[in-house]
Amino acid sequence: MQYIELVNVYESLEKTTKRLEKTELLAEFFKKIPKNEAHELAYLVEGRIFPDWAENELGISSQLAIKSISKATGISEEHLVKEWRKIGDLGKVAEESTKVKKQQALFSGKLTTHKVIENLKKASELEGHGTVNRKVALVAELLTMAQPMEARYVIRTLLEELRIGVAEGTIRDAIVWACFGKEIGIKYNLENNDIDLDEEHRKVYDHYLSIVQEAYDRANDFGVVLDAAFKGASALKKIEIEAGKPVKVELCKKIDSIKEGFERVGKPADIELKYDGFRMLIHKTEDNQVIIYTRRLDNVTKQFPEVARYVKEHVHGKSFILDSEAVGFNPKTKKYKQFQDISQRIKRKYDIEKLEKELPVEVNIFDIIDYNGEDMIDKPLHERRKLLEKIVKPLKWKIKLAENIITGDEKEAEAFYKKALKDGMEGIVMKSINSSYQPGARVDTWVKFKPVQDPLDLVITGAEWGKGKRAGWFASFILSCRHEGKFLEIGKVGTGVKEKLDQGLSFEELTKLINPLIIKQDGRQVTVKPKIIVEVAYQEIQISPTYSSGYALRFPRLIQLREEKGLHDVYSLDEIKDFFKKQGSRKLMWEVG
Repeated sequence: MQYIELVNVYESLEKTTKRLEKTELLAEFFKKIPKNEAHELAYLVEGRIFPDWAENELGISSQLAIKSISKATGISEEHLVKEWRKIGDLGKVAEESTKVKKQQALFSGKLTTHKVIENLKKASELEGHGTVNRKVALVAELLTMAQPMEARYVIRTLLEELRIGVAEGTIRDAIVWACFGKEIGIKYNLENNDIDLDEEHRKVYDHYLSIVQEAYDRANDFGVVLDAAFKGASALKKIEIEAGKPVKVELCKKIDSIKEGFERVGKPADIELKYDGFRMLIHKTEDNQVIIYTRRLDNVTKQFPEVARYVKEHVHGKSFILDSEAVGFNPKTKKYKQFQDISQRIKRKYDIEKLEKELPVEVNIFDIIDYNGEDMIDKPLHERRKLLEKIVKPLKWKIKLAENIITGDEKEAEAFYKKALKDGMEGIVMKSINSSYQPGARVDTWVKFKPVQDPLDLVITGAEWGKGKRAGWFASFILSCRHEGKFLEIGKVGTGVKEKLDQGLSFEELTKLINPLIIKQDGRQVTVKPKIIVEVAYQEIQISPTYSSGYALRFPRLIQLREEKGLHDVYSLDEIKDFFKKQGSRKLMWEVG
């Protein structure tokens, strides 16, 4: 397919904020694409060239992109940097530069989507001496072939900043409309931002929506799903979870009381300890390889060699996928540690053996998603738990099942909750004993109860350079929540960040993380590529015209980085609205220093 055809769709998607209109645009595009290019085009629609969970990285920074634009256009890097700071979008800088490029075209022919993916994949695979120059040459080749508007999206794609506001739900719906629209009889009502379906067709629509969603839950790959959807519903149903390929974790909703928990999940309920650790999805493949993923689908197997050993020695089965919580503990006192005390293990690539001894973790398994090639997510929780009890040989401080009780008695649940707090746990998780496992979903059948209001997981989208003793560091940070593929500002925070590296998360550390992500600078203010996720405490949520979300956090305080979380874990605007409604006259539960 010619790249300009996709770029025209990008352009139309960028111009509308209506989700229904975006869905229609994508659906019409999917109908036209060559079926043998479905995989590649599904990735490009997401602004990537690999599935979300793939370990492949393009490894192309803004600086390298600038070198590539300079090589393709003959315009100096210094001039390009000035334009970037003025415009704030390196893609548009590439577009404008291509219009006035000084060099003769080195290559001829129209740019294709396949050529874009081919060159960017080659760039991601380069290693060793001369890598930068070879990457620059590959990107410059694309820019030399590109029309100005194409150049904009080539650069945005390689920087993973597509800016078209397309979320997973929009892509899912577009696949349903494109592949099953005739059977459903979909009629668009773009003025009302709705679809017009009678009751019978609504049931058909929901049926196909469910099939596509379930296929995506299993594959975690829209390339695979779109390819199968073209072949029909039966092909989608054949997509299976596979040990070795990551699956998104199921998430919990919050509750304000144990009584509310029982109302949501039913009686009796499976009530588990809520550990202060981090999620681990542990895969064992048929060739006896253990692979460990975080909830943001990062492969951390090398960082936790002891976990791989525990699994091989204490979990019976040829292949499986386990959901668990890894909790750090003090090897001398045998007391559990807080997440921030062991979070460094997630990213550390050196001194692994030393950290394994100094910051050991205990794996608490609470679910199983696949066992010996059999998909388990549709089995009820009580069956999945029974299987775990059969195949896991527990060993305290290494690997065991998450502690739980099955009860419908509120007093018994309350006693379990109080003991959990006394033992240093965060609280409890209440689950329906008949619940299925829903990857990536935050559902009513899993709920969590804690003694204080949860902090928010937000993403940094801007920062401001400090003054005085904080000169040379970023001293305040713009926080944003998630909404329909975009990020909306909800506040600014500087409290909670430390002056010195050895005191915790410091201004110096955050400055180093932010510098490579700057996409625009205006005086002391910078705009930042959404990537750094932080946990933020606050006193309350207020309505505010100051920020694009319409809300603001009162007295926010930055607690810690959440490096194991991805952008899909950032709290949504709908969740913020829900928290705002619920806080009512509730006591302020965070003590802000």
